[in-house]
Formats: sequence, C-alpha cells, structure tokens
Amino acid sequence: MADQANQIRIISGIWRSRKIPVLNRPGLRPSSDRVRETLFNWLGRDLSNLRVLDLFAGSGALGFEAASRGASWVTLIEKERAIFANLEKQLTLLNSSPCLGKVNLICEDATVFLDRQAGSSWDLIFIDPPFASYDLFEKIVIQAAHCCDPHAGGRIYIECPTKVHLEDILVCLGPSWQLAKQMKTTQVQAFLFSGRSS
Repeated sequence: MADQANQIRIISGIWRSRKIPVLNRPGLRPSSDRVRETLFNWLGRDLSNLRVLDLFAGSGALGFEAASRGASWVTLIEKERAIFANLEKQLTLLNSSPCLGKVNLICEDATVFLDRQAGSSWDLIFIDPPFASYDLFEKIVIQAAHCCDPHAGGRIYIECPTKVHLEDILVCLGPSWQLAKQMKTTQVQAFLFSGRSS
C-alpha cells in the first residue's frame, strides 16, 4: 500500500518475527530494532505480572513487544484515528496466536488519559512521543511519574531527541526517580528510570 512506508518486526516472545506495517504519517517514528532490543534487554526476560502503559503507541512497537514477552496487562494510547485503526487491525492479526496477557487499545490524548489515572496504577510506562510534539513533553513526564510507583519496582522509559537534557527530565520526574540505563544514537537518546534507593 502507498500509505505504508515500512514495517517493524517484533523481536521476541509469542509474536516473535511477526511484522507490523507502519503507516506513512507525519511524526510517526517507530523505535528502531536496535533501540527496542536494548530496552527489553534492560527490562529483563520476565515481564509477567507487569501493568504496562504505552502512551504514544504509534506503530505499536513498544506495547506489542511487551505483550509478546508476557506482560499481564498492556494499554496502548494513540490519539490519531488512522493510526489507531491500524493498531486495531494489527492486534486482530497478532491475536491469531493470542498472547498471555490482556492488550487494551484506547484512542485518546495521552495527557487526558493520564489525568484519570490514580497513583501507582502502572508498573512500566513507555514515553516516546513524536519528536515535533515536545511542547507537552514536560507535562507528560510529570504525569507519568505520579502514575507509576518508584518504591514498588516501577520503571519509566523515555525516548527523545538528543537535544533534550537528562537533568531536565530528572526535574520533571522528581526526587523519587533515578537513571537506571541510557543509550544514545546519532538522533535519539533513550533512558530507563527506576525508583531511587533509600
């Protein structure tokens, strides 16, 4: 289809090697195989019992990968209707081999969704917004920090342009969070944050 620029590949788990078409839409920039592989190496092999939130689902690369690897509950948030419709279609195809957990798709703005979340609602949150939409970046990070419990093993993953400063992210997260892992490519940097040890 002319609307599809390329595909992503699920790296591991029950949906290993399954391919997902990526729509050709402005700002839609799936995490690369290299970055995703690094992230899930950081997270470890066992994602069972984790409640995972993918705030800017886009292609579904992060959320579907987490579900494939056994997360018990994965919610993908995507506000663009055409992109959301593609997520629905791809989940239906993936479920020809059902994953162990529950996958929930929600068509909504991420900030609106987070406003309704109680503290400690999520164990793992992915934040990977379109790079041209970083005007809401600080608000999203602050909201996410309130919805994920740093004292009970909660983790927050952030993927952003290289111009974003780590110190600014840490200010938004607050004193309960610390940097656990980081990587940098020519255009992208990725951080994993966990609860600060007492």
